[in-house]
Amino acid sequence: MITIPAGVRVLLATKPVDFRKGAHSLAALAADMLGEDPFSGVVLVFRAKRGDRVKIVHWDASGLVLVWKQLEGSTFRWPPITDGTVRLSAVQFAALFAGLDFSRVADARQIPTPTAAA
Repeated sequence: MITIPAGVRVLLATKPVDFRKGAHSLAALAADMLGEDPFSGVVLVFRAKRGDRVKIVHWDASGLVLVWKQLEGSTFRWPPITDGTVRLSAVQFAALFAGLDFSRVADARQIPTPTAAA
């Protein structure tokens, strides 16, 4: 399990990438195609065309980290394929990484504030 520190941005690239790319190629892709600085501490999540593999790139101040995961017998849950990114919370990222449907995980910021005391 990978834990994401509080306050770290997690961006999911919605368009599949060539999974022969390594960490530096994915970082360059993030800079060129997504307009993100891969060395800013952002966690970048990339998907394979089949949807059963994920690569995660993160700069941790001492080097570029590449995590590769393939699910056995199923696929990750992905948003529709478009250009751009989707921002995930730490909880949504954990659900995605576990192979769960991250879109069904409630984000703390989405919980409505009560208007009257009960």
